[in-house]
Amino acid sequence: MERTKRMVVPALLVAAAALAACGQGSTDTTQATAAATESSTAAATEASTEASTAASTEAAAEATGETTEEAAGTKEVTTPDGETLEVPESVDAIVSMAPSATRVLIDLGLSDKIVACDTYSEQYYGDQLPADIPTFDMMSPDNEQLIALDPDILFATGMSNAGGNDAYETARENGVCIAQMATPSSLQGIVDDVTFIGEATGTDASSLVQDLTDTESALQTAAAGVTDKKSVLVIASTPTADYPDIYAAGKDTYIDDILTLIGAENVAGDSSGWVSYSEEAAIALNPDVIISSDTYNDAVEAFSSNDAWKDVSALQNDAVFTLTDANELNQPNNHTVSAMVEMAKDIYPDVFADVSDPYQ
Repeated sequence: MERTKRMVVPALLVAAAALAACGQGSTDTTQATAAATESSTAAATEASTEASTAASTEAAAEATGETTEEAAGTKEVTTPDGETLEVPESVDAIVSMAPSATRVLIDLGLSDKIVACDTYSEQYYGDQLPADIPTFDMMSPDNEQLIALDPDILFATGMSNAGGNDAYETARENGVCIAQMATPSSLQGIVDDVTFIGEATGTDASSLVQDLTDTESALQTAAAGVTDKKSVLVIASTPTADYPDIYAAGKDTYIDDILTLIGAENVAGDSSGWVSYSEEAAIALNPDVIISSDTYNDAVEAFSSNDAWKDVSALQNDAVFTLTDANELNQPNNHTVSAMVEMAKDIYPDVFADVSDPYQ
């Protein structure tokens, strides 16, 4: 505003000087006066227009609480939950607090921009991350240290809020951009997560999404050849003497979507989400196939050495399988297609013999 006022004053001084220099008679004086008036009016009009524009811009900035420069450095993206999130236009420092997100970031070629991660990400993918990277407990991270890292964006999943509290409340209140994704309950949810991570980092994730959708299509096409539908129990824990209960994937999970896609029946499909079964209740399900994503126990050994399971169809059919890499199923991202293909071939080896894994 002050700059605009100073522009008007010189224009008026120039007009006054012209009047003083041209005092040669009434005609000349009239012409000079007219010229001065025109010059003064033009200058005043220009200044008024500029002042009005500046005032409008200033008022808009005050209304939004941000300057033009600040607004230019961010963009809006839509989260998988349908919410609008403002993220930096340029992302050079990333904190990943979920191994599922870390693997996507690595596949997008962003590993060198990851400045910190959760302990599981370091455990599984540390050899693909910067050396000596700071690590945090995803369930109870040190917010002050996260803030000190000054990341452009922090990726997390609903796992961090499993206790009902916002694990990143302090970081969020101090301006850290938190991109939090709920654990997907469907295959489409995985596609949405991968797409979102790409958009939030300004990176093209279309090839990773294509891996997902192409493999799904190939499995769906081959599944038309399933003539004898098998019942399947997909578990995340195997029964042991100390912990006899098991956890299985029910409906409203992406694992249930996988079983449906490949033409199998989910024996835990009567319940929603991850379901806890006593050993007796699980045996009563009598699945034709058991698939385990347990990362601690060998399911084949555990079940075959347990007499309580000896009459279950899966044991009778020699159809108990432990996934080669349980993380491909436990961590929902583009690599879940590898688990999908492996599961399909375990259940119906002849039907899916020609379906390939894009990551092998």
